[in-house]
Amino acid sequence: MKTKPDFLQLDNAAAEPLYRQIYTRFRSAIADGLLLPDARIPSARALALELGLARGTVEAAYSLLAAEGYVETRGQAGTVVTPALARHAATAVSKPATRARRTPAGASPSPVHEALNRPFQMGLPALDAFPRKVWARLAARAIRATQADDMVYPPLAGQATLRAAIATYLQLSRGINCSPSQVFITSGYRNTLELVVRTLLQPGDDVWVEDPGFPPTGALLTQAGMNLAPVAVDADGLVVSHGVATAPRARAAIVTPAHQCPLSVSLSLPRRLALLDWAAQADAWIVEDDYDGEYRYASRPLPALQSLDRDGRVLYAGTFSKVLFPAVRLAYLVVPEAQVRRFEQTCHTFAAGGPALTQTIVSDFMNEGHFARHIQRMRRLYAERRQIAAEGLHAVLGKHLRIDPQPGGMHLVLRMKGRHTDRALAERMRQDGMAALALSERTLLPYASSALLLAFTNIDTPERARELGKRILKLL
Repeated sequence: MKTKPDFLQLDNAAAEPLYRQIYTRFRSAIADGLLLPDARIPSARALALELGLARGTVEAAYSLLAAEGYVETRGQAGTVVTPALARHAATAVSKPATRARRTPAGASPSPVHEALNRPFQMGLPALDAFPRKVWARLAARAIRATQADDMVYPPLAGQATLRAAIATYLQLSRGINCSPSQVFITSGYRNTLELVVRTLLQPGDDVWVEDPGFPPTGALLTQAGMNLAPVAVDADGLVVSHGVATAPRARAAIVTPAHQCPLSVSLSLPRRLALLDWAAQADAWIVEDDYDGEYRYASRPLPALQSLDRDGRVLYAGTFSKVLFPAVRLAYLVVPEAQVRRFEQTCHTFAAGGPALTQTIVSDFMNEGHFARHIQRMRRLYAERRQIAAEGLHAVLGKHLRIDPQPGGMHLVLRMKGRHTDRALAERMRQDGMAALALSERTLLPYASSALLLAFTNIDTPERARELGKRILKLL
């Protein structure tokens, strides 16, 4: 193929960042069959030269594509479209249906949909347990009640009713004392982080990131011109002393204190206090990504790190993708009271938020008590499914893999025994139609350990767990 694919026509004047344009165009090309499974795509360096962009911009787009299962990296062999999509390529359609969203009887799902809904898929909640009838009723009511005033541009920081509902929820469940004016609605975690970067940071700033960590965080920061400062993680969470020793003048730290992503360990209280002390002394910011803090099984959910903040240095990021469903595309950011004005000014230039109708439905879902009840049900369900998955996989794979004990979260960490390597096994699992992430691929520091990251949220029976374990055993 040519160095620059024909579908990569970028718009430099568009509001959408260039890395998002590249990501979107590759994703559409894969869905439309322009790029077939196993097809090699240009290297980041070659494409950057062809498009006249910084290499980091293309690498950020490629990182998103890889994290969501569209492409795979094969070292010196280059980057290719995920081969596991081949079995569904024949069912891809060039134009999606404009009315019906349900797959017709007898038809196969689209390649992209299948790639994001495979066994062990990370970040996917138990959608079979979501109260769809309640949601549909609230949605129908919101649509019937829509007036002309509801059809204008929504408030840039989010609807007042939803901001108030989130503030109330956080006060009761996470120990965060905040007002609705401190809550900013965004369209997802990436949009939340982008809002923080645009408001508080400058290109060239050093930013602490957990190692191992969440790849899209590093990709977004790199694309924005930040310098990543990887900080080690151990059984007590982020090793603050390592960050102080390697990047003492960092302007921010992105952390996951409740359940570290991806190890699921909790940041200990001494480490929390040390992190807050560093931020106060260094005049730095802490972004607390509480992506699944509600799901703790060993005890009650831990209070948020933000609840310990006395110096106004912590920004709390939450999302509805894990507790409701990913397609809702709503998240939120709680900023220190002294920073509200700065974030309002950023929102006037780079609007975040989301569709007003969706915000109305979510606020009604929360205000009528459905949200709290749903979280309680899911906490019990996930505790059961975690045990089912862990026991089933251990029964089959216990000689080869060790499952880490975890206080909470939505995935398992399976440590490799002997000479097995996580990257090779994860690649074979993906080719076999399963989702798998290798822990060693999520680290920048040397001496990464080998482990598989497998979500358990949609494994509902012991038989299913053992069946999947046997499939993995054959690939070892």
